[in-house]
Amino acid sequence: MSRTLILMRHAKSSWDDITQPDHERPLNDRGRASARAMGDWLRAQGHIPDAATSSSSQRTGETLLGLGFDVPVQFTRALHHAGPEVMMEVLREQVGETVLMLGHNPGIADFADRLVQHAPPHPRFVDYPTCATCVIRFDAEAWNDIGWREGQPIDFAIPRELTP
Repeated sequence: MSRTLILMRHAKSSWDDITQPDHERPLNDRGRASARAMGDWLRAQGHIPDAATSSSSQRTGETLLGLGFDVPVQFTRALHHAGPEVMMEVLREQVGETVLMLGHNPGIADFADRLVQHAPPHPRFVDYPTCATCVIRFDAEAWNDIGWREGQPIDFAIPRELTP
C-alpha cells in the first residue's frame, strides 16, 4: 500500500495593506488565478486528494478554496510558518491515502527536501515559490510509518508554467 502527499505552498498573497497581520493576509488576483490553475493541473494529472490539512492563515484557506476540491479539511495554526518537524507531526496524524498539505516557506521547502530520496528535476524545487506543488509517494501502510528521505517525487509544478 502507498500514501501520496500533495505538498503545496500557498498562492501569492496581497501586500496592499502593510499593517495587516501576517496571518490575515489574503491572496491577490494573481494568487487566486494560480490556485485555480494548480487545482486544474492536479485534476488533469490524476492527483486528487481525499483529505486536506492546512495552515489556518487567510491565504492558505483561500488557496485551498481556489483549488476546487471537495474534501474534508483540517485547519491548524500549527502549520503557520511551521518547520519540518512540526509538519511531519501534523502529517503523521492524517487519514486517507492522498493528503493535500498547505503551508508556508521557508518550512515547506525544507520539509519537501527532507521528505524525498532525491529532488525532482526542476530548478524551482529548492526555493519552492508561491503555489509550488510537489506530489510525493511513500511506500507505507499509514502516515505514521513514513520517515525522512523515503518519498519518491512523482510530480512538481509551479503556477508560472500553467498560467499565461
